[in-house]
Amino acid sequence: MSIQSMTGFGKGESENDNYSLSVEIKSVNHRFKDLRFKMGSVFNSQEMSLKKKIETLFQRGSFDIYVNYKKNVAKIKEIEIDYDKVEKFVAAMKVMSEKQNVSLSISPTDFLRQDFYVEDEQKEAELNELLMPAFDKALDSLMESRNIEGEKLITQLKEHKSIYTEFYSKIGDLKSTYQDQVKERILKKFDNEKNDLKIDEPRFLQEVIYYLEKLDIDEEINRIKIHLEKLDSVLNSNQEVGRQIDFLMQELNRETNTIGSKSGNSDISENVVQMKVQLEKIREQALNLQ
Repeated sequence: MSIQSMTGFGKGESENDNYSLSVEIKSVNHRFKDLRFKMGSVFNSQEMSLKKKIETLFQRGSFDIYVNYKKNVAKIKEIEIDYDKVEKFVAAMKVMSEKQNVSLSISPTDFLRQDFYVEDEQKEAELNELLMPAFDKALDSLMESRNIEGEKLITQLKEHKSIYTEFYSKIGDLKSTYQDQVKERILKKFDNEKNDLKIDEPRFLQEVIYYLEKLDIDEEINRIKIHLEKLDSVLNSNQEVGRQIDFLMQELNRETNTIGSKSGNSDISENVVQMKVQLEKIREQALNLQ
């Protein structure tokens, strides 16, 4: 089982001598699993079976299931009108016409609607027999669609992750020099001002060390490395990954923000901004993954 997108579409059809039936299933992203059936009451007895099949195959998503059928053209000529239904309908319309004092206009074609056909006792059995084969084809088609979309999303996520890593590596190169630059700048300032300000040099150097420790981003750098390794593992797995990626994005965003807030270096800050842009793109894409 490959990583799936929650966006997909599948269609299946089946027919016999009397009827043609089609099933269409559309799915989009959803935090959990939501199913909506749009089909005739003739299929009510099958709804639970259809629901179980979807729940077995898919972990998350919002699903709209459409079931439609029609009588084959060759059989339409054999349709019998239920004249008892027609008489009752006309009688009811006459009563309403007289009661509301409006003219009654009825055309013979009004009775060609399915409501006035003689009930086919075999209809429900025939349609339910056609339903499952068409539904299974639609599920297979939906699965393929979601797999293809999932592969595209994973490719895009890996591209964004690669760009993030490039900026992250630049910060790793800069971190070894920016603290030295800060230290050099502070000490130079101290040398220029110590006589006028009468600063306690040992105490001042302690404060410098404390300040430089606050600027240290080694811990964040290391945690980002761990999270990126985990992200690689998730993107190359064959399981439900949407929630895992969402969690990793939160962690990576936290560490990236911390680097930005700790560092006063403009080069590091620029890289942090670009890293955050890539994280947001990954997060948006991951919303569609199962």
